[in-house]
Amino acid sequence: MKDVAARAGVGLKTVSRVVNGEPGVTPDTERRVQEAITALGFRRNDSARILRKGRTASIGLVLEDLADPFYAPLSRAVEEVARAHGALLINGSSAEDGERERELVLALCARRVDGLVIIPAGDDHRYLEPEISAGIATVFVDRPAARIEADAVLSDSFTGAREGVAHLIAHGHRRIGFIGDLPRIHTAAERLRGYRAAMEEAGLPVDGSWVALGPTDPARVRADAERMLAGRGSAGGPVTALLTGNNRVTVTAVRVLAGLERRVALVGFDDFELADLLTPPVTVIAQEPALLGRRAGELLFRRLEGAGEAPRRVVLPTRLIPRGSGEIPPYS
Repeated sequence: MKDVAARAGVGLKTVSRVVNGEPGVTPDTERRVQEAITALGFRRNDSARILRKGRTASIGLVLEDLADPFYAPLSRAVEEVARAHGALLINGSSAEDGERERELVLALCARRVDGLVIIPAGDDHRYLEPEISAGIATVFVDRPAARIEADAVLSDSFTGAREGVAHLIAHGHRRIGFIGDLPRIHTAAERLRGYRAAMEEAGLPVDGSWVALGPTDPARVRADAERMLAGRGSAGGPVTALLTGNNRVTVTAVRVLAGLERRVALVGFDDFELADLLTPPVTVIAQEPALLGRRAGELLFRRLEGAGEAPRRVVLPTRLIPRGSGEIPPYS
């Protein structure tokens, strides 16, 4: 800063005002300082700034999987909110591993991020209590925190799944299968609950073989889909329709159904790219991942700006989009 001040012919305070965007500097003086900064290659020392102000102007985002298309618009939305507040976003993937989530979150805390947006993988978030008490704002998104009270922004998975199954029932289906994610995951459990509620409301029994929860890898999903469609192990017979619990499960189900001679109805939770161009186009229960991310980011910065109300739970609606696959009638 001394070199910049000497080259521009101004005092250190003037350089500080220009660097920090503070008022009180004439346009001509600001131009001279900026020219000196460019000529000298000056960069602000953020480490010193952090020590002085106690804030890093950075937030952390912990996702399940950065490669999952569902999380791309969510991450981008959080980043845009952070950018609007002059903050940098640092993100990483937990790979649906609770211990890896904990390590990543605590590593971000050690680097003194101001706040965290977390899609939780673990089932106990009490490890965060000291960090929250120390002032790190924390918002959970897509799934709530476990064993602590914290802000959360969620989609209404229960209602979405119930509407999807009711849609299939309205088109004549009575044997409907559900293939979902790991049962310990909040969204998977809520979507299963919605499936069961819709079947119960219609007075329809659920054969145990019509429900399958587990990892979303294609081999597991394919095996369960083929078993349900063949009616193996089922007293009620093969299913005539499927509700799939997320975009990855749906894509595998589409591949399985494409190899069948008969047409089977399908409703998938989450929209996905090219779903409307398949044959038949895929009926989905659409979430708004960008809205989830934006609301989570906005809530986080409300906390950073001093909002002191009790932890909030924001639940966003889903939307059923009929496209063709969910309107196929039962085969005889």
